[in-house]
Amino acid sequence: MARPALKTLATGPRETKDEFIRLCSSGRLKDALRHPFRDVLWSDASLFSHVFRACRAIPLLRQIHAFAATSGAARDRFTANNLLLAYADLGDLPTARNLFERIRKRNVMSWNILIGGYIKTADLESARKLFDEMPTRNVATWNAMVAGLTNVGLDEDSLGFFLAMRREGMHPDEFGLGSVFRCCAGLADVVSGRQVHAYVVRCGMDTDMCVGNSLAHMYMRCGRLAEGEAVLQALPSLTVVSFNTTIAGRTQHGDSEGALEYFSMMRGVGLAADVVTFVSVITCCSDLAALAQGQQVHAQVIKAGVDKVVPVITSLVHMYSRCGCLGDSERVYSGYCGSDLFLLSAMISACGFHGQGHKAVELFKQMMNGGAEPNEVTFLALLYACSHSGLKDQGLEFFELMTKTYGLQPSVKHYTCIVDLLGRSGCLEEAEALILSMPVRADGIIWKTLLSACKTQKNFDMAERIAERVIEFDPQDSAPYVLLSNIRATSKRWGDVSELRKNMRVKNVRKEPGVSWVELKGQVHQFCTGDKSHLRQGEIVAYLEEMMAKIRQCGYEPDMSMVFHDMEDEEKEVSLTHHSEKLAIAFAFLSLPEGVPIRVMKNLRVCDDCHVAIKLISQVTGREIVVRDVSRFHHFRDGKCSCGDYW
Repeated sequence: MARPALKTLATGPRETKDEFIRLCSSGRLKDALRHPFRDVLWSDASLFSHVFRACRAIPLLRQIHAFAATSGAARDRFTANNLLLAYADLGDLPTARNLFERIRKRNVMSWNILIGGYIKTADLESARKLFDEMPTRNVATWNAMVAGLTNVGLDEDSLGFFLAMRREGMHPDEFGLGSVFRCCAGLADVVSGRQVHAYVVRCGMDTDMCVGNSLAHMYMRCGRLAEGEAVLQALPSLTVVSFNTTIAGRTQHGDSEGALEYFSMMRGVGLAADVVTFVSVITCCSDLAALAQGQQVHAQVIKAGVDKVVPVITSLVHMYSRCGCLGDSERVYSGYCGSDLFLLSAMISACGFHGQGHKAVELFKQMMNGGAEPNEVTFLALLYACSHSGLKDQGLEFFELMTKTYGLQPSVKHYTCIVDLLGRSGCLEEAEALILSMPVRADGIIWKTLLSACKTQKNFDMAERIAERVIEFDPQDSAPYVLLSNIRATSKRWGDVSELRKNMRVKNVRKEPGVSWVELKGQVHQFCTGDKSHLRQGEIVAYLEEMMAKIRQCGYEPDMSMVFHDMEDEEKEVSLTHHSEKLAIAFAFLSLPEGVPIRVMKNLRVCDDCHVAIKLISQVTGREIVVRDVSRFHHFRDGKCSCGDYW
């Protein structure tokens, strides 16, 4: 019996046609292509579009393509466009281009589909060439180019396309405007963003949810938090995306506490957090070193069922590490069965931050044995771990592996780790020669690293020379002045110290005060040297004096060289006793239950005297004390520190 002629309207029962569409939509292609549904397909060429959309593999699509060509359906432009879209979505651009060339009466949709396929595969050159050849374009064409350029970071080109679109008299829709705002955000171009904002208001699209959220994101990325929040408040309602925009904006600009307040507000109005929310909120807890809050968010992550999502796991590893809980970082990491490079880099970084350089090296070797290929981020974490654990030879080997075996170009951060390695090992001239010969431009941080090494190695003549270079980069940065002042004070050059401090006052350079803090029941308690404002100050000082008396019996002697002021020894001893980290530790002993580890955060480097004292305090009390300073964690247990006195 001959096949029925192909028609444009279905001749079979409506129910059969609906069932055919349902089977295609649910991915059940085999069932859809069986009798009696096959007859429905033969009767209506437009139904091939549902089959094409259901194809998830190139070989199957080619079979269906052959079937459509045999039946004559492929000659229909609507069907041909849907077939073209299927090939483009699956990434087979050569076949898509060949099919495009054979469509006799191409319309704008035909061109847009192929342009979209090229953009999806990041072949912007082919997309641009096709765009230039188009006889006519519509809003979707321009949107595709603007979005494609924005997605690959070509924000200036994207903005140029948007302006050309307006000159052509085209009016962008909400999707095009969303791409333009993302483009302005990438450029941090708030001026252009405001101009587009004015256009949005004139068009009456400022209350559109998609446009409003993108606009708020642009203001947030440009540091205009108030303007971004004002845009969101003007929207008809706040969605998860709206809250995510605010939380991420505040997080990126250092307002972690404000971000956590918005997270609480979000939960209060009954909106469920998603992966984006959790990553931002966990980052806030990390920045604040707020362990209790971080643990609560972790519990919510598990309840939401996203505890196996890699970005969330990576954030948790980082958060627990920054809060001093390397063991918890390891437990979170071990719960993941894959081999994600960014997660592995985060775990290597965590080990390095806690002075566990050998663990970091072992993780890296496991990654290599597993066939994963490290990138610049992985090597930076590894070199940092080596520099903070005294693994000079291994660090230099890894640097050579990075540059020669993998052909990766080191950044100034990679070189800073090597300078730190060499400087801590006493190779100061070699470290300076590396800075002067490296192919990337030096910054103030790398010279500051060398200056710190000069102080550690007591090479005061070199320190004077290096300090001048550091000050050139940022005359208002107090760190080089303080380091140089301390170096001169160590040599008892009090006149030079006074001159330097006078110079700081003239230039209005202010020294950052040392601050230590402890989290207790969700509240942060801060301590500064000489500050007597804490409500329990009397108890703290009394307990601290009692503790200092105990460690003196174990051999503690105040290190007067750590007082960089010209004063009597008795005054120096009192000053050392009241360093901020000692006050914070005393408060923690008074406030925390017996046996609970004490965790103290500090904004500056732990001084030598405090380091010795805390080791002895951990010995006489049997208590674990964890101190995070500006560059790493110190885990004090039984009179020893995890850094091995190498920091």
